[in-house]
Amino acid sequence: MSTRPPLPPFTEETARQKVQAAEDAWNTRDPERVALAYTEDSVWRNRSEFLTGREEIVAFLRRKWERERDYALRKDLWTFGGDRIAVRFQYEWHDAEGRWWRSYGNELWEFTADGLMSRREASINDVPIEESERRIRGPRPESERGAGLPLA
Repeated sequence: MSTRPPLPPFTEETARQKVQAAEDAWNTRDPERVALAYTEDSVWRNRSEFLTGREEIVAFLRRKWERERDYALRKDLWTFGGDRIAVRFQYEWHDAEGRWWRSYGNELWEFTADGLMSRREASINDVPIEESERRIRGPRPESERGAGLPLA
């Protein structure tokens, strides 16, 4: 079994590293790459959808990024303890008709001792925005790493 550092129990520094690594991976929009951060039997709740295992995660992410075009994400550490991390996030995307959206959410993560995520619960709300209101454009530049997210 391979490990995926940083490993629990998390400190503030290692929790922040884990959050940034997740943000970086999701911004690749590569379902197979993203799925490698999860256990083979990882359990997810994403909005009202329930998934189990990497195969379902990959299929879900493919559907997600077909619908959510030009997806760009920011994650922010909310809290951590032991083998768990809570984050808040925002991402922007446009649909097939060219309408822009900002999605706000919270995630609860649980990890195995080898650093893979075994559980992910995500609550997400979508808000329509004008293209001129966009503030997330592609992966986070190095100079902005660690910066918090605005509430609205």
